[in-house]
Amino acid sequence: QTSFYGRFRHFLDIIDPRTLFVTESRLKEAVQLLEDYKHGTLPPGVTNKELWEAQKIKQAIIHPDTNETIFMPFRMSGIVVGLLLPNQTLASTVFWQWLNQSHNACVNYANRNATKPSPTSKFIQGYLGAVISAVSIAVGLNVLIQRANKFTPATRLLIQRFVPFPAVASANICNVVLMRHTELEEGIDVLDNNGNIVGSSRIAAKHALLETALTRVVLPMPILVLPPIIMSILEKTSLLRSRPRMILPVQSLVCLAAFGLALPLAISLFPQMSEV
Repeated sequence: QTSFYGRFRHFLDIIDPRTLFVTESRLKEAVQLLEDYKHGTLPPGVTNKELWEAQKIKQAIIHPDTNETIFMPFRMSGIVVGLLLPNQTLASTVFWQWLNQSHNACVNYANRNATKPSPTSKFIQGYLGAVISAVSIAVGLNVLIQRANKFTPATRLLIQRFVPFPAVASANICNVVLMRHTELEEGIDVLDNNGNIVGSSRIAAKHALLETALTRVVLPMPILVLPPIIMSILEKTSLLRSRPRMILPVQSLVCLAAFGLALPLAISLFPQMSEV
């Protein structure tokens, strides 16, 4: 994981949707296999492929700080595609922005830096701040676009599909800053080369929050920019024109492909363990 490519492959494994359906018994098998490997007691016949599969399962499901199982919908392999539905009404825009930020808040909490516990009030502030900013920006931009008489209906519809990106990106930054503001005040644990805690650093916390915020801006970019372009082309094909019910399943597949690219790409920008 010392290179961008190595980190990209690593996070590509973590967001594998199949990890959402790993059973408790399979998870225990994977964890036990890794423990056996660590202590040199692997049973005969275990292959490298089986070890890497066990590693993927553990890293996708087990929190690295608490060693607790992350609740299934809030693992990094979860996805919300409703933001990109065409012909959004005011009510549907508010609903999907609220649902997306609720999901984001839960994902942020489930995958948080657990070395520095934060009060529940901080997470509530982050959640409310993210929802208010996302809904306000999305609704405000939609209203401005609707009142822009210079655009044709087709152009207006296309522009509307890009509204979720600035709304989600700004809300993600708000979410990160509010939910992890305690780290800026108290600092985060810093370790030596052997993994021993040697102190607490506010400078390291500032670096961590800045990198996380940048990641949260890059993350929705391919997901909320590529699908509208692709779907605007696909919806003109005879297949989807004659079968409008196919639009949502096709859009879900397009979003899933974009998500598969965007998440490891964004998280791979910075290593999980940084040096200052």
